[in-house]
Amino acid sequence: MYVRNVELTDIVVECSDVKTFFFDHHFDFVPGQYVMIWIRGVDEIPMSLSYADGITVREVGDATSELFKLSIGDEIGIRGPFGNGFRLTNKCILLVAGGLGAAPLAPLSEILTGEVITLLGAKTEDELLFVDRFTNVGDVLLATDDGSCGYKGVPIDLLGKITGYDEIISCGPEKMMKAVLNFATTTGVPTQFSLQRYIKCGIGLCGSCCIDPDGLRVCSDGPVFTGEQLEHSEFGYYSRDASGRKVYL
Repeated sequence: MYVRNVELTDIVVECSDVKTFFFDHHFDFVPGQYVMIWIRGVDEIPMSLSYADGITVREVGDATSELFKLSIGDEIGIRGPFGNGFRLTNKCILLVAGGLGAAPLAPLSEILTGEVITLLGAKTEDELLFVDRFTNVGDVLLATDDGSCGYKGVPIDLLGKITGYDEIISCGPEKMMKAVLNFATTTGVPTQFSLQRYIKCGIGLCGSCCIDPDGLRVCSDGPVFTGEQLEHSEFGYYSRDASGRKVYL
């Protein structure tokens, strides 16, 4: 509930429009949980923790643009961690990460005790995130839209080439995750997904992030959901903007 003031201790440029911001506080969190980042005078926005003391951010709007202007030694406000993280297992896990979806999956990969296989995708080679972190824990297959690294295409194109896993965990563009769910449904493989939705309060009160038709709140019931929870929902079809209007995917 309460805002913690933290000082930025390091800023790492991951690619042209993505930076990792490290701060002087380590959070005790479950990968998949998120924090609310307060950029004073602008807005408060949700961000997955990519490290215990860091968030990885793409510059996409007013709040992130202001965040990108900050320097080491500047302060931001943080609330959290909030929400449900990934359910941990010692089975063989297939991670499917697209773009910034690698952010919550990288710390997860580092604490899983079973075999880990990762399908990691981005638009270009320069935009592939945390390749070393995933490679350090298991086999990695890379995919880029332009073919600059690995397979030319998207991670879901490689799903049929991998066997032997017990569960799929995914984060990335929602249409990609919907395709993962459709694939997993036909094979009977359990799934977990981390949703990236508009979140306002972070504590389940305002209803801005509710999912049709069951009213599940992404901020508190999620952001991690099972495929079974999402199968007959709006997932993969539309989300909502700050005013509550539907945004079709």
